[in-house]
Amino acid sequence: MAQDNFPVVLNSTFSTTGRRNVRIDTGTYGPPVEEYHFFYDQWPIGLAISKTGRVFTCYTRGTYSYTLGEVINETAEVAYPSLGLNTPPQGLFNVSNGVTFGSTDATHFVSVQALYVTPDDTLWALDTGRPTINQSERISMPYAAPGGPKLVAINLTTNSITRTYTLPPTVHYPDSYMNDLRFDLRSNVTESGGGIAYIVDSSNEGRTGFIMIDLATGESWRQLSQHPSTLAVSEDVPSYQGLPFYLRQEGHPLGFQEEGLDGAELDQYGEVMYYSALTTDYLYSIETRYLRVNPNSNPMANKNAFDNVKNLGQRGGNANGFTGDSLGNVYMLMPEHNAIYIYNYSTQSTVPYIRDPRMVWPDSANVGWDGYLYVTINQLPYQPDWNNGVDGRMYPGLILRSKLPDGASKNTLLM
Repeated sequence: MAQDNFPVVLNSTFSTTGRRNVRIDTGTYGPPVEEYHFFYDQWPIGLAISKTGRVFTCYTRGTYSYTLGEVINETAEVAYPSLGLNTPPQGLFNVSNGVTFGSTDATHFVSVQALYVTPDDTLWALDTGRPTINQSERISMPYAAPGGPKLVAINLTTNSITRTYTLPPTVHYPDSYMNDLRFDLRSNVTESGGGIAYIVDSSNEGRTGFIMIDLATGESWRQLSQHPSTLAVSEDVPSYQGLPFYLRQEGHPLGFQEEGLDGAELDQYGEVMYYSALTTDYLYSIETRYLRVNPNSNPMANKNAFDNVKNLGQRGGNANGFTGDSLGNVYMLMPEHNAIYIYNYSTQSTVPYIRDPRMVWPDSANVGWDGYLYVTINQLPYQPDWNNGVDGRMYPGLILRSKLPDGASKNTLLM
């Protein structure tokens, strides 16, 4: 959609330098980007902003002391709701018959991957139940066990858990990895009237797809499992900061960072889901009415969903997380370009939003009620697990924020 307040035109990324006015690429465009928060202790993944401006962050669990936190000042966070709830008494994992499994603890946080605040000011935490651990001096990820993977609702007035949704092994597989989530709380989207959660399963082991949870009954199901639109593109070689990137893991030959279904966002009316794999340049969509049908009640549900995926074409590069606003803009985080692009269904095309050299792997974004887009920066391609055990990251990690275009704000229609 046209950005009246912050026009980005073809030459807006250029400047000149020197006495001959040589043209250079400044690496920037769009509205000003502010440094909102600095991480000096744990590298962030997800974030969410409450109605009152509280900022919550999460961290994939390895050696970190907590996996869900709240920002308390410009340079510090604390465990949320408490350190105790971030500390499973029996540990983060266990070994059964020589196989390592994540914790089965449904009452404590194991490894929170994503956060979301719904318009009723409930904080939702998506726990993968799959922490990263060191095994024989190598980093690995255990299989999920029932109880560990869960969706948790937290009342921000009382700072207490109000409901926990766990998933059966027929819906969440041992190799599933829940990556992101969206909600539609309108009473007419499910027969139960309690709303629905859409969860991204980005399993690197290959069984990608969407998981849906009926928030009233707790019933869950899958759709688009291993549909081509959700799969990783093999042998993809992205470039980060001008460097071709290959996956280098200790004990393994040179490889590729292949990750399937990753970014997902609803249109402002909740009728369409936009999504893509990380290692693809293509954007896809599906009407949510096909995702909302439980295959247990309709034998044609899976086929109907498969048959109604739309390929919206290329969008200009690989994209990581998505978020959306009240005007129907879908913001796509573009780590290859240190940028965020916008897709809007009314124009059926991708337009630039912001680009900034500080955006060294924009990982998760959230639209606040204050008219700003917030994004975490965590330098992910330089983590040890992707670089033969060498940590090339440099603190601080960041939360950046930028004003939304055209007076946009948090979408509050899906209530």
